[in-house]
Amino acid sequence: MIAAPELPSEFHYPQDSDTRFSSDTDFSEGPDVSINPTKGKGGKKGKKAVGEKGKGGKGVGEAGRMNGHHQENGMENMMLFEVVKMGKSAMQSVVDDWIESYKADRDTALLDLINFFIQCSGCKGVVSGEMFRNMQNSEIIRRMTEEFDEDSGDYPLTMAGPLWKKFKGSFCEFIAVLVRQCQYSIIYDEYLMDTVISLLTGLSDSQVRAFRHTSTLAAMKLMTALVNVALNLSINMDNTQRQYETERNKMVAKRANDRLELLLQKRKELQENQDEIENMMNAIFKGVFVHRYRDAIAEIRAICIEEIGMWMKLYSDAFLNDSYLKYVGWTMHDKQGEVRLKCLTALQGLYYNRELNTRLELFTSRFKDRIVSMTLDKEYDVAVQAIKLLTLVLHSTDEVLSPEDCESVYHLVYSAHRPVAIAAGEFLFKKLFSTREPEEEGAPRRRGRQSPNANLIKTTVFFFLESELHEHAAYLVDSLWESGAELLKDWECMTSLLLDEPLPGEEALTDRQETALIEIMLCTVRQAAECHPPIGRGTGKRVMTAKEKKTQLDDRTRMTELFAVALPPLLAKYSIDAEKVTNLLQLPQFFDLEIYTTGRLEKHLEALLRQIREIVEKHTDTEVLEACSKTYHALCNEEFTIFNRVDIARSQMLDELVDKFNRLLEDFLQEGEEPDEDDAYQVLSTLKRITAFHNAHDLSQWDLFTSNFKLLNTGIENGDMPEQIVVHALQCTHYVILWHLAKVSEGSHRKEDLVSLRKQMRMFCLMCQRYLTNVNTTVKEQAFTILCDVLLIFSHQMVSGGREQLEPLVYSPDDSLQRELLSFILHHVFIDQDDDSGSTDGQQDDEAGKIEALHKRRNLLAAYCKLIIYNVVEMNTGADIFKQYMRLFNEMLSELGTGFDRSSSAFCGIKELARRFSLTFGLDQVKTRDAIAMLHKDGIEFAFKEPSPQGEGNPPVYLAFLDILSEFSSKLMRQDKRTVHMYLERFMTFQMALQREDCWLPLISYRNSLQAGGDDDTMSVVSGYSSRGSSVRSKKAKAATPTANVESSSSADVSWQQQTMQTPVMMPSPHLTSTMLRGPGDVRGEPKRARDDSYMGVYALPPDPQQQPHPHTLPQTPQLHQTRRGTGLMEEDEEPIVEDVMMSSEGRMDDLNEGMDFDTMDIDLPPSKNRRERSELKPDYFDPASIMDESVSNSDFNVELYVCILF
Repeated sequence: MIAAPELPSEFHYPQDSDTRFSSDTDFSEGPDVSINPTKGKGGKKGKKAVGEKGKGGKGVGEAGRMNGHHQENGMENMMLFEVVKMGKSAMQSVVDDWIESYKADRDTALLDLINFFIQCSGCKGVVSGEMFRNMQNSEIIRRMTEEFDEDSGDYPLTMAGPLWKKFKGSFCEFIAVLVRQCQYSIIYDEYLMDTVISLLTGLSDSQVRAFRHTSTLAAMKLMTALVNVALNLSINMDNTQRQYETERNKMVAKRANDRLELLLQKRKELQENQDEIENMMNAIFKGVFVHRYRDAIAEIRAICIEEIGMWMKLYSDAFLNDSYLKYVGWTMHDKQGEVRLKCLTALQGLYYNRELNTRLELFTSRFKDRIVSMTLDKEYDVAVQAIKLLTLVLHSTDEVLSPEDCESVYHLVYSAHRPVAIAAGEFLFKKLFSTREPEEEGAPRRRGRQSPNANLIKTTVFFFLESELHEHAAYLVDSLWESGAELLKDWECMTSLLLDEPLPGEEALTDRQETALIEIMLCTVRQAAECHPPIGRGTGKRVMTAKEKKTQLDDRTRMTELFAVALPPLLAKYSIDAEKVTNLLQLPQFFDLEIYTTGRLEKHLEALLRQIREIVEKHTDTEVLEACSKTYHALCNEEFTIFNRVDIARSQMLDELVDKFNRLLEDFLQEGEEPDEDDAYQVLSTLKRITAFHNAHDLSQWDLFTSNFKLLNTGIENGDMPEQIVVHALQCTHYVILWHLAKVSEGSHRKEDLVSLRKQMRMFCLMCQRYLTNVNTTVKEQAFTILCDVLLIFSHQMVSGGREQLEPLVYSPDDSLQRELLSFILHHVFIDQDDDSGSTDGQQDDEAGKIEALHKRRNLLAAYCKLIIYNVVEMNTGADIFKQYMRLFNEMLSELGTGFDRSSSAFCGIKELARRFSLTFGLDQVKTRDAIAMLHKDGIEFAFKEPSPQGEGNPPVYLAFLDILSEFSSKLMRQDKRTVHMYLERFMTFQMALQREDCWLPLISYRNSLQAGGDDDTMSVVSGYSSRGSSVRSKKAKAATPTANVESSSSADVSWQQQTMQTPVMMPSPHLTSTMLRGPGDVRGEPKRARDDSYMGVYALPPDPQQQPHPHTLPQTPQLHQTRRGTGLMEEDEEPIVEDVMMSSEGRMDDLNEGMDFDTMDIDLPPSKNRRERSELKPDYFDPASIMDESVSNSDFNVELYVCILF
């Protein structure tokens, strides 16, 4: 490899021969254009000398330029920018007309093209003909920079509006079509491409972000178009070589020597053209790409990575090697998700083609760990694409990914973010379920237990159990639904595995596996019937397509026909197992009940009703009974003919239950007799069944209020009523009142009904109030919750919405009841966790029990706060609630003292809240200037208002508040930061400024946030050197004075650096990769740091190509610098951007690049070979000497700092 020379602003391409492929007859339909007559005669290539410009074109003049295109379209004298912007003409005709004008007067046409790029950047300046003839490119760019109006915000490539919406696409299309139309002649005239590439290379080095962005986009699209040209040339060379070999192998008598000579000449011309294209691509790659792929602007970096992915995909023989892949690998560590996303999508296009896998082996081994870690990226779009990329890697070969790599993806099927889960489900399906037993041709299809899906369903069950997330079967099913719906909807096989006996030699499912299979089967039925993801994953209901609706109807019909027959045997087999029965009983809720009639399945319905009744008689678990109640409710639908049959069965069962309850209750409440445990159990079990059914069914005809109220009253009088009986009696009575209210609210009601309901409601409220003083905590909590609900339902809110007839039912609690409710809250909610012994049932030492007790207390407080919100109780009672919070807050502060844990979840939550609050102030700092300044003033006063009780050498009690306050520092204007810093120093002592202990970190970080100039740039970029390595400016440009903006910015940086040197500060927090990992982090803040294994060898990070500092920048200090971040592409950078975006110190870069000569790589197109032979080319571009020591490991400081910042 030969190092490419640095490209001057007026560069030329060395040529070995004056011969050019000057005829388009073999490859194009358009006419040939005249070639520069001075070519190859010692004249300067590229832009011509002043006296040589405009030969043959002076007569046209600038006033009449582009007349061919613009007059034809009725748009005389319109500039190329206006034509492309309007988009009224086809791009092909626009380019053709420009080419015609170029043939007539190439200087005038080229000037219009130059102004096109300038105007696309949003610059209002215009390059005149005189400037074009007499000024160097660097001088022209400097003049345009001075005329650039940054405050206008007009940047065509990102502007909103219908006119600009498609402009970026038109811009890229214009460049592609221009190269395609010129590929046979004009691009080889040593004038057009030299000038354009020189201009774009110079603009890409501009301090104006819009210039850099536009020129980089244009250069990358130009490069892509040239890659297509190079590919076509390669194909033509192969064809020519094949024709030549065929002709040469003929017999001497039949051989045409003139044809052989013609083919040799054509091959020579093609080779010369290919060499020239290589020179052009080298100029763009070294002049633009190698600097802009690490630009400070994420969008510019993303453009570079996207296009290099296209080059490797389009022309893999030339570009798909480690010399280019390393740029993608390095950029996968970029801080911005947009750039990381482009890396992954570029790699997907490569891994999708299996023929390219052998060329990706080294890259995969180096960067596999990084790709796996990106599945946990904080940007969900990046994580999704990382998983999809691993799926393609898995599809190409199973040996690359280790079991640990696969397991890190497996658990993502339980992710709450659905796209991540779907991608992980596809990965899981390809890994575990892609191999199935082949079926013999002509053999009958195997069903049930013998189905090919049987083993796959078992594998699903095994995976579900091994994941130890048994409550998330719905998430697993949803993740696999798109990739394995056919497998998951094989309900016939599932029921066969549960009901049929195992085949000879087959191992039967265990009880745990059967439970998991039933749960998965229920989730698949629900997913097929409802067609929306489970709770927590859905983004709202979406409109289904006609095809989805048809699939939904077909699935419901099929599942009903299958489970209507299979469900009764399943219930009979597992009738004793509560967990299995609970899941099986939910299946009828998704049936198409009309099938029972149309399919003549009434006998199976009778069998189902019998099984449900037996289950009700056998079980007393609340979950099982509620499942039975919901099943009856789903089957008792008046729209279907089965309603009467189901209603009769339900009524018979409830009749028996109510009669049994009344009989047992009468015996249980007999005076003078002590009820035994068996009688209490019978009453409780019957009452639980009635309560479960009363939740979903109206049992008003059985008058349960009288019996339940009698039971509750006896419990108050005697005080020895079992706890669970009272709890369920309160709940059942509550249901009685609610059903009564529902009947009355329907409209047609009698006055007697209102009077009866009012009487029952008030009696029940009085009963609940009396139970608030019960000795049993569970009973008191139940009574309190129900009482709050009843008071809220029967408050003054119930007459709203035109229900004035319900006004007699309104009930307002008296003062005594309000005091009791408040007293209950104060004594049962605002207590210490260890004191809450009653509600945890003796499980204080159990963490789950404590969490459950906390949820109970929250629910109790929420029930009471609803009464305050809806004015059911006096509003001033809310003051007592806030008093408790203030008391607990003060106690917490007094306990914490100065030992405040800044890494705790509570503190991080407050800091995150402050960050979000700061975002509400918007971007207009002038409008919010006073408010932000006052916020900092009051915050500083609060932080220092109470000194430390330990003495003067310790930090103030509330010093940690400065850490919260630092979230608002970015909203301060530059001059206000200095003012606030001066105000802060009034509260500080000299000793405080010298402190470096951890307890003083809030003060240190807050001072750093005030000392940073402008908005802190979150990108780890050090702007200390020129961003150009292979292209330098002219001497006149280097000696020029920088613009006023750069001057003021540099002076501001000087004062900031001097102030930083005088004031003790904390080192800035190191920048981390934005992918959240469990392992050690990637700390960027130290000159010598640990290295990721993926950076070794040919993939070491590149050093800066040019080691000399920029003449307009300050000397580099040992300190870490923070660069100013602008708000958009229209802003001008204070300094040229040079360092890699993944680095924040020059030392780290040098450490990673020992032995790596970055400038030794040229674009070298492969030699002409037949397409069959081309796949055998395996170029080796890397130097073994660049393989680096991998013994450096992360320090303990790196790990601790990573964990601190992450959590």
